[in-house]
Amino acid sequence: MHRYIKGARSERELINTFYGKGYSVMRSAGSGVNSLSPDILVFKNGKGLAFECKAWDKSGLAIEIGKFEVLKGWEANTGTSTFIAWRMSGKGWYFIKLEEMSKAKKNYTVTKSNAMKINRRIEQFFESA
Repeated sequence: MHRYIKGARSERELINTFYGKGYSVMRSAGSGVNSLSPDILVFKNGKGLAFECKAWDKSGLAIEIGKFEVLKGWEANTGTSTFIAWRMSGKGWYFIKLEEMSKAKKNYTVTKSNAMKINRRIEQFFESA
C-alpha cells in the first residue's frame, strides 16, 4: 500500500505542475492498476504528452515488456509523445523517451545514471509550450 500511496502522490505532483503551467490534465482511470494507457495525459495548444509515472528510489527502473509494448502502441496510435516520468527522491523528475530504454530479457530498463545523463527535466516541456 505504501508504494501505491507514494506513486499516487507523485502523480498528483506532476498533474499539479502541468496544470499550474496552463495545461489541461487527465489522470488515467485505474492508473497504477491497468496496463491499457499511460498514467497521465497533458494537453496545451493542440499538443499532447503522455507519461507513465514511476517513483522509485533504486539504481534503475524497469518496465515489463507487455506494458512497454502497450505504451509504444499508444504512442503510435495517438501520435502523442510518450515518456517514462521517473521521480527520484531529492532529485525531482527525469523524463525518458521510450526509445531511450534498453531491452533486457524480461523488461525494458534505464539506469539512474543514464536518466541523469539524458537530463530531460520538467522545465524543458514548458520552454516550447
